[in-house]
Amino acid sequence: MFWLLALLAYLLGSLSFAIVLSHLTGRPDPRLGGSGNAGATNMLRLAGKKLAILTLLGDLCKGLLPVLISRWAGAGLQDQAWIGLCAVVGHLYPLYFHFKGGKGVATAAGMLLALYPPAALLAVLAWLLTFYLTRTSSLAALIAMPLTLPLLAWREPQALLPICVLTALIVWRHRSNLRDLLAGRERHF
Repeated sequence: MFWLLALLAYLLGSLSFAIVLSHLTGRPDPRLGGSGNAGATNMLRLAGKKLAILTLLGDLCKGLLPVLISRWAGAGLQDQAWIGLCAVVGHLYPLYFHFKGGKGVATAAGMLLALYPPAALLAVLAWLLTFYLTRTSSLAALIAMPLTLPLLAWREPQALLPICVLTALIVWRHRSNLRDLLAGRERHF
């Protein structure tokens, strides 16, 4: 059952709301403009608030639903976390879009929300505060995810390994942003 749920989570994660919404509204593929990222932040830059919010909600649900379904199917917390991680990997490397996806922040937030809501709340608050102070989405994401690790280690240690892998993947996907942050040329809102 675990492998079936993991596969379904990956396939669900591979649905790119940014790309689908752009196509449905006659806008260009978000991977071809702005930051080149198929995520909510780039949709805000390229298509406006409405499509960015829809992208954010869709990507959030991609992380939330597989965890909730696996819980309903009787999976333990660690298996739920691995299944949620499969959805994030689908978002990062989507089967349907030549393995070129987003950076996984919203999908990871949905996964955290289903696994342990206080960790998701901490991540959202950290993201909002960092974004408010710096107007830099990538920096906010890079600060928010690692902050959840101590809380999860303390309250839900079974989920710690998959969440560490998740954090490493998100940092990896933000590596160009890290270079730009260090060079002082990262985009701000």
